[in-house]
Amino acid sequence: MAAEEVCTTQKAAELLGISVSSVQQLVEAGVIEAWKTKGGHRRIPLAAVQAYKSAPQAGTQAAQAASPQRRNDTVQVLVVEDNPMQRALYQRQFAMWGLPIAARFCENGYQALIEISRLHPHVLLADIVMEGMDGYEMIKTIFGYPELAGMNIAILSGLSPGELEERGGVPPGVVFFGKPVNFDELRGYMRACCAQQARPPA
Repeated sequence: MAAEEVCTTQKAAELLGISVSSVQQLVEAGVIEAWKTKGGHRRIPLAAVQAYKSAPQAGTQAAQAASPQRRNDTVQVLVVEDNPMQRALYQRQFAMWGLPIAARFCENGYQALIEISRLHPHVLLADIVMEGMDGYEMIKTIFGYPELAGMNIAILSGLSPGELEERGGVPPGVVFFGKPVNFDELRGYMRACCAQQARPPA
């Protein structure tokens, strides 16, 4: 590949208007293609940068999820995450998996509770540490509504096991994924949720 067809992490960050660390996160998550030279310097194809820049954003799936006509074969997913970079990572992973999911994104627990009452999503992926209502308080509130008992809930957090225990541990029936998220594991979980939704009711 010619030198003019690749760029550094710094240049990719400038082209995308994001930080170098954000570009590194996208590369490590496999969202943007890259490789390392023998000297250990990361190189990114300009085509990969442009593809990321022009890819559809979360609004497309958000609009699908907000549609009043819920398709029976579509799994409604609500992601509660206050970090915009992390939301972008989830969005692009979902797009690559090809699963029948429609995702909406919220920045905090208050927004999430409003969306849950309106949409009754099948899957909730929630961060814990957020401004205002944190993930634990949000999940505790959800547990107070029997009509939401069938929702699949997963916590995605960078908290250590000890910090989680200090907050009460992982609630019964809730799945935990540590950050940085292993997207292969998360994809397996989402595939299981899709398979569960596809099964006819007993």
